[in-house]
Amino acid sequence: MSQHGVGPRAVTRSVAFLTAGVLAVPALAGCGSEDPAGKPLAAPDIQPAGRDRIADGGTLRWAVDSVPDTLNTFQSDADATTTRVAQAVLPSMFRMDASGRPERNPAYLESAKVVETEPKQVVLYKLNQQAVWSDGREIGAADFAAQWRALSGKDTAYWTARNAGYERIQKIERGDNSLEVRVTFSRPYADWRSLFSPLYPKDVMGTPDSFNDGARKKLKVTAGPFTVKKVDREDDEITLVRNPRWWGEPAKLSEIVLRTVPRDERAAELAAGTLDVAEIDPSAARRITVAARPRGSSSPLMGPGADRSAADALRSWAVANGTDEDAADEETVARKKLRKAAAKYARRQQALRGFEVRKSLEPAYTQLALNGAEGPLADERVRRAVARALDREELAEAVLEPLGLPAVPVGSHLALSGQAHYADNSGALGGQDTKEAQALLADAGWVRGGPVKEQKKKEKAAGPEGEKAGSSKEPDDDGTYIVGDDDKAHRGPDPADHLAQDGRQYKHSNQGGAPGAYAPEGTAAPANQEAARLAKNGKALTLRFVLPSGPGSQTLRTVADRISRMLERVGIGTDISKVSDESYFKDHIASGQYDLALYSWPATAFPATDARPVYAKPVPAADGSLNVEQNYTRVGTDQVDQLFDEAVSTLDEGESRSLIRKADSRTWAAAGSIPLFQRPQLIAARKNLVNTGAFGFGTPVYEDMGFLKKGAKPASGPSAKDR
Repeated sequence: MSQHGVGPRAVTRSVAFLTAGVLAVPALAGCGSEDPAGKPLAAPDIQPAGRDRIADGGTLRWAVDSVPDTLNTFQSDADATTTRVAQAVLPSMFRMDASGRPERNPAYLESAKVVETEPKQVVLYKLNQQAVWSDGREIGAADFAAQWRALSGKDTAYWTARNAGYERIQKIERGDNSLEVRVTFSRPYADWRSLFSPLYPKDVMGTPDSFNDGARKKLKVTAGPFTVKKVDREDDEITLVRNPRWWGEPAKLSEIVLRTVPRDERAAELAAGTLDVAEIDPSAARRITVAARPRGSSSPLMGPGADRSAADALRSWAVANGTDEDAADEETVARKKLRKAAAKYARRQQALRGFEVRKSLEPAYTQLALNGAEGPLADERVRRAVARALDREELAEAVLEPLGLPAVPVGSHLALSGQAHYADNSGALGGQDTKEAQALLADAGWVRGGPVKEQKKKEKAAGPEGEKAGSSKEPDDDGTYIVGDDDKAHRGPDPADHLAQDGRQYKHSNQGGAPGAYAPEGTAAPANQEAARLAKNGKALTLRFVLPSGPGSQTLRTVADRISRMLERVGIGTDISKVSDESYFKDHIASGQYDLALYSWPATAFPATDARPVYAKPVPAADGSLNVEQNYTRVGTDQVDQLFDEAVSTLDEGESRSLIRKADSRTWAAAGSIPLFQRPQLIAARKNLVNTGAFGFGTPVYEDMGFLKKGAKPASGPSAKDR
């Protein structure tokens, strides 16, 4: 993500002192003997198997979201597929283990350590003597030096998206022999293990022209178990084949084809036999799980006609056999179509019996973002009240329990459970407490039942949306529903409850909005006089909650519905606006056109480097706009910035972790964003496909992926370290 300059003022007040008194920050986890990092909440689920059980050869067809515009991970338009290709074809000095911690990659690195700290930090890399590029040249200091120069930020002719860490390098030189690389830093750098992963050849990094264009469409020189054979933008697929110069264990697969398949089409493609593995949504996972059950077992009805009751079926039969010939003909045609659709669905279900769902938790978490640039949320007391109104455990359970995954709220902005920097610092803000939330709002001047001036009808959220969301709305429906505006009606069933329990979409006959995010006109809000709307200076306390409208955003809309109800209990209204997926981030999150929003951040093993731009205090730019970097909540403090700076500059790993945890504790206190839950990772895979699936934190080992030999069975255990 690139930098964004916006106009609204930033929140610059310190959160160390808040209104009625000093915010009590609890003693940080980690001061005792027990490691607060804990363990990962879910293990990888990849059907592990030893290499001797895997057949040689075969093509793995893998669904991806897109064929990337570039194969250079250091460019701004790189995406997840760029990373996947790089993992399979390029060197990485370090990779992530199952706990999300960096580990030396022995295929490329014999050792790497800090050998000097005074007068400068020096890291000595000793390379695997067999490691060569696909053109036969040894991997060496020249490649390290070329990448440093390209990413150092000193030459603006290189169109780089990031240079974190590389700007701290002073020089790179050969060691005692061609297998040693000495990297000298101008300033101490704690996250030195983040560098040179991936490592591109000097052919790519050597000049601005080769960097900017040479690795966008192809990679001529590689050094992984696979190499890039073809990038086909007409058929939307990338083909990787075995690298004949690979010195490690030879790849079991002959070929990996990464093919673009929209998420809502993946279940059909799996059933058609054109895919072997794909990330899927909860509804597709449920469908595959049901298909895999033994015949005759009790399963919920799914597919065309599954929602028809006995009364519906009887009525249909009566109409089809009735005296009204036109109605009978129409109903007969409809019944034939339904039978045809049901038969097609049954055939696809039969085909899906060859697949299974492998599930874990992604190395990413979903958060509620609170825009602190202006409006009610510019007041830290209101942000804290929003946070104290939330039952994060309930939100995690709504999303993760139906999937059979651990429903534990995330306790850190900067790491996830099991990672070295993790500690649950949520106590710096406090848990769900309705009375405390109401007290904070009262202290901020929001009065229950206060006078409210009539407001002009609000315009829709900025950016392309509305009709682009694909909804069919009534003429007077502006695409929003303000929770709590209808105090007279009785509360109906909660669509989020239905959605979270069975994974099905919830729709009203006359409502085209996103299921779980909007209520039909006249739907009751919680009838609770104690939670009457708060007001201040003639304005009701209503926050604009912006959500994406696409089919892949169902979980976010379910969560948003529950959050809106929780806020209503303390007197905060939410004005929910749906926007197109294309518009959501660019026109709303990045530009600050929202009060509340839900989006996710990836976890990192190097938070001192990677998380700083996300939580750094926004600063005014020369043109008067606000440079927010990636801090889209616009909430930050000098103290948090200082802690990041100290953490990245100390070579004492224990001290660096302690500083990161302090930074996280104070980030909780600022209440600019509220971590909710780790994202579910659901992968559909052929049952005989091994060492592939829901990888969790771990970096995939591409050379070990493959299909079982006939009669072979997979190993037991969560990971495929058996080499």
